Amino acid sequence: MRILGLDYGEKTVGAAVSDGLGLTAQPVKTITRERSTKLRKTYQELEELIREYEVGRIVVGKPLRLDGTSGERVERTEEFAAELERRTGLPVEFVDERLTTREADRILEETGVAHSARKEYIDKMAAAIILQTYLDMHSA
Repeated sequence: MRILGLDYGEKTVGAAVSDGLGLTAQPVKTITRERSTKLRKTYQELEELIREYEVGRIVVGKPLRLDGTSGERVERTEEFAAELERRTGLPVEFVDERLTTREADRILEETGVAHSARKEYIDKMAAAIILQTYLDMHSA
């Protein structure tokens, strides 16, 4: 069973999937939308990824504030995740995503991706970090 990791944002959703053994996360796609409230196409694209990769579980990054408290972004992310769980019937879990975008940017910089090109990769790389965090927490 593969696991889908998501970095949910206002206009993008980064997606990553685990390998079949649940050991590693690979970035696969960044889904973009015109407005934050236009989610129908986003859900459809995620459902396609779920079928394509035979996903059995979903992990979503929880955008807590640096002090660990919740805010409006957490509420919107939880609403998105609840609808995704309802639509797919798959369990959805959360992982603290604080600083994952910064970490993704650092990795892209270290691997030589030009600053102007990072926007294309940053969200799916953040999703891979979120998913890898989950996989590492649940390995044993």
